Amino acid sequence: MVRSVAWGYVRIMAGTIVGGGLGFYVMHRLEISYKNSTGRNRKQINLNKKKNHYELVSP
Repeated sequence: MVRSVAWGYVRIMAGTIVGGGLGFYVMHRLEISYKNSTGRNRKQINLNKKKNHYELVSP
């Protein structure tokens, strides 16, 4: 009986550690992909602003 309880604690601790590591990895990847996509969008917006500004300024 004691061995099965101890094994249960080991399984719970191992699952918690593995699950936490997996969750951290997934959130890290999501954050990186979000930053990359917003960076690309920001560059495109800035290029459009510059283009529109030059069109308005040019005769």
